Amino acid sequence: MKRNIKSLIGFTMGATDGEIGKVTEFYFDDHTWTIRYLIVETGSWLNHRKVLIATEALVKPDWEHEIFPVNLTKDQIKNSPDIDTEQPVSRQHEIEMYDYYPWRTYWGSNYGIMGLGTSGMMMQVREPLEEAVHNANNKEAKDSSGDPHLRSTHKVKGYAIHATDGEIGDVEDFIIDDSSWKLDFLVVDTGSWFPRKKVLISPSLIEEIDWDSSTVVVSATEDEVKKSPEYNADQDVNEVYKKEIDNYYLGSKL
Repeated sequence: MKRNIKSLIGFTMGATDGEIGKVTEFYFDDHTWTIRYLIVETGSWLNHRKVLIATEALVKPDWEHEIFPVNLTKDQIKNSPDIDTEQPVSRQHEIEMYDYYPWRTYWGSNYGIMGLGTSGMMMQVREPLEEAVHNANNKEAKDSSGDPHLRSTHKVKGYAIHATDGEIGDVEDFIIDDSSWKLDFLVVDTGSWFPRKKVLISPSLIEEIDWDSSTVVVSATEDEVKKSPEYNADQDVNEVYKKEIDNYYLGSKL
């Protein structure tokens, strides 16, 4: 099923032995446009510390009661590496987490190749820790800005969207597939350009992202976006609707 990120903020995360806290944001990698982590603000039991939890730790979500159960104990989370979630998460930080938890890395030679884990969630084949450490020592992973492919949905909200011939609006939200955690669409608010219309833009249309200027450039014209199907937050984004969007932009290129 397709869900918007905004509706998932505030979900409770539950350990095997009690409540952990509330989900505040998500991290995705811009290589495969897949959610990799949930940021959870813990309760008073852990002084409201924010922790990083990989999607691999999730078991079957309770959508009705807005709960994300995980296969971890509160003690495991309490003793996990203390990652400053207010700063960019580096690959070295990730390796510390993957060394502590029994998680599978998503980068390296198997980057993008997915398998189905025992929890029923989509997971990556585990890369040997030694290889991960070696890869983390390359120039990209040492970049002081953190892992250049790991992005916060909270921080990307508000990025300006530029068509090939002008600005068309800002990123307001994201649509994900809750079975694979892939980001299917960016929700774009066109603002004053044409009266408060919201449209969906697929990552496949993105030509360039300038992280320094908070700008996303897409391979569509203003007119194509203006005439695209309008997004209604009260309407489910099912496979039929997704195909309609994809076919619209594919047809406009013919």
